[in-house]
Amino acid sequence: MKNLFLSIIAAFLLLLGSCGKEYQLSTDFMVPTELASPAKVVLDVTSTDNIVFSWNGGGADDGSYVLYEVIFAKKGADLSNPVERIKSDFGANPRLTITHATLNTIARKVGIAPGETGEISWSVLTSKGGDVKATDGRKDIEVTRGEGIDNMPNNLYLYGEGNESNGAEGSLFRKAADGIYILYSKVSGNGELELKGKVGEEEFGYYLEDGKLKEGVGTIQVAANTNPYRITVDFNTLTVKTEIISNVRCIWGATYDVIGQLDYVGDGRFVAANRPIRFIDPSKPETNPPSWLSWIEERYYFIATVGGADKCWGRMDGVSSERPTGGEPLSFYELGEFTWSQWDHLWKMKGDLNSKRATITIHTNKENLMVHEFSNISNL
Repeated sequence: MKNLFLSIIAAFLLLLGSCGKEYQLSTDFMVPTELASPAKVVLDVTSTDNIVFSWNGGGADDGSYVLYEVIFAKKGADLSNPVERIKSDFGANPRLTITHATLNTIARKVGIAPGETGEISWSVLTSKGGDVKATDGRKDIEVTRGEGIDNMPNNLYLYGEGNESNGAEGSLFRKAADGIYILYSKVSGNGELELKGKVGEEEFGYYLEDGKLKEGVGTIQVAANTNPYRITVDFNTLTVKTEIISNVRCIWGATYDVIGQLDYVGDGRFVAANRPIRFIDPSKPETNPPSWLSWIEERYYFIATVGGADKCWGRMDGVSSERPTGGEPLSFYELGEFTWSQWDHLWKMKGDLNSKRATITIHTNKENLMVHEFSNISNL
């Protein structure tokens, strides 16, 4: 009996050992051995065509996924200090698809001036389990830039008789991304506006000609409107886009009931003053709970009509809603713009806002962020 028992234990340990070997996680992987991209590209920042960078030969030894990142540098420069790094399509696909505008931005960063031709080197970083390996080789792509603007302003301002400040002083744009500047403002009078930017201490002007942004003295024309515009200046595509903003409201996520209708008050701010706030509570009929609601609703976001279509102005990270606990960074309250989906991009209100009055404010440019806040809190 003793020998039988020992035999069973030995067989069990042998089985455990074999299972361990069979399912052991491998972090070994290979880097790409072959890179492919167009040899030459004549850039057109208005083009909707894509440029594809691809590679072969990389992958994990155990057949699982690896992550890829494409790096770019001036030809002959050290790729360990790239001017741009972009994750591959979906992070794990062995290719990167980018627009002409994006490649134009990279070309500008490596020092290729508008109207000139130069070469960009690119390669691939492969990673798995925190281990990152660089591909041995690199590929060069020759690019020719079209007309463009290289005096990218550190700060961009809106002037002109049509500006809501009546031309006395400039309204500062928010820098949303490299080469992209956004401003919320009313336009009045003759609708004549001027764009001015500062690069260091030097000032440059920008204007539209035949629908394209150019550097120099001139104006842009926007029709006057009682509602504010969102004005997006994109130096990557040489465009100025204007969208009328209306019907901005803060709503409960579960019921769409309006907590506050926000009016544009100037200086890039939307405000709903002295609004009563009551969490929707099934146990309190005075909060108007629908019959199907089985929880206390304290989640909210904003809906705005942008260019005639409703958009969600909500939480940036897209994770489950959270209640602020105090001391959150300004970015906790940052607004992103999304297609409206009922249960996405919500915040939870602070518990002490229940049964209070508060002023709800959206700042479209506060420390270069678009954020919201609750202030002037008092008892109902």
